[in-house]
Amino acid sequence: MMKFHIDGMTCGHCVSRVTKAIVSLQSDAKVEADLAEHSIRVSSNLTTADIIDALKAAGYPATELKASGSTPANSCDT
Repeated sequence: MMKFHIDGMTCGHCVSRVTKAIVSLQSDAKVEADLAEHSIRVSSNLTTADIIDALKAAGYPATELKASGSTPANSCDT
C-alpha cells in the first residue's frame, strides 16, 4: 500500500476527484482518504509516478509518504 500527501485536498469533493483520478487508471484500485492529514492510501498495481501524475493532472499535487517504521537516515542505531 502506498501513502501520499495531497496538497489542496480539503473537502469531500476533493476526495471524490482524487479517487476518480486514480480509479480512472485502474478501476479496481482501492483509495482511502484522510482529510485531517490531507493524505490518501492507495492499494493498486499502479506505479508511484502514475499516481502522482494523475493527481497532478486533476489539480492535486502529491508527494509520496514513506512507510512509518522505516529507520530515518539520521537515527542512532545504538
